[in-house]
Amino acid sequence: MSDHEDLGIIRPLTLAWASRQLEVGERIVRAEVLHGGISAEMRRLTIAMPDGGTRDLVLRTFVDVEHAEESLEREAGALAMLPGTGVPAPRLVAVDPTAAQCEYPSLLMTHLAGRTVLEDEGLETRVPLLARQLVAIHALRPAQRPRDYVALTTADTVVTPTGADPAAWSAAIDMIRKPAPPYEGRFLHRDFQPGNVLFDGPAGADITGIVDWASTSWGPADLDVAHCSVNLALLHGPTWGLRFPGAYEEAGGVLAAAPSERLYWLVRDALASSEEVQLVSRPWREAGRTDLTTRAVEQRLDTYVTTLMHTLG
Repeated sequence: MSDHEDLGIIRPLTLAWASRQLEVGERIVRAEVLHGGISAEMRRLTIAMPDGGTRDLVLRTFVDVEHAEESLEREAGALAMLPGTGVPAPRLVAVDPTAAQCEYPSLLMTHLAGRTVLEDEGLETRVPLLARQLVAIHALRPAQRPRDYVALTTADTVVTPTGADPAAWSAAIDMIRKPAPPYEGRFLHRDFQPGNVLFDGPAGADITGIVDWASTSWGPADLDVAHCSVNLALLHGPTWGLRFPGAYEEAGGVLAAAPSERLYWLVRDALASSEEVQLVSRPWREAGRTDLTTRAVEQRLDTYVTTLMHTLG
């Protein structure tokens, strides 16, 4: 979603920097806020071309975000690597990760057609598409391996929802106190979920782009699958989160062989979401899912974690 604004929403140094990245005779004529991001400001820039046509770019700016330089360098590296791989993603135009020329660390990239689709309608069609796309991402073998995955959540930082099943949550928290199981490394998007996937076509039947590559890393395919699973559970109900690993395997993906190892990754990412319920539900409501109050999302998370522990634990 977007609200039309003028160029005043772009900070002067950043606007000047973005203008220097254009082709001869081009100029920025319009800017609008793109909603849905959590950590970054997103702006869509309309570029007037000498032949009278226009094209669009997207400006991504991290304002007072910890580790912004590293995040933008990771994203720039991923965007530079993805062309020709078959994975639809924006193309990198320019990046200023240290804010040497902009007010804040910024990245300029091409704009992709399509939109995020967060409503329940058509989910039966979209879930297999998500699974196939994630399998394709995990098949990538970059010349330079990204950093190893980072799991920021610990047993001591989990936020148990009010009214949650105490036994299930206690068992889940105890599970992530244990060392991570062994895994075969894969290239991970690390934030693959419906909010970072663009759809187009009838009822959103085609994926046109994957965005937000700032957390790319190397780790188990199970972790990306777990992240998409919990987001599906919170957006559309716990049943959809439980179904996604199967959809991933049906698309040709390979997960951990042992059920206990699969459960570890599913639980780890589910518990990570407990710390961000209020943060992640806000952009969903801004996108029109007003039913996803913080409390509603907490209840879905509790049901999802409890079901995982009762059926797989």
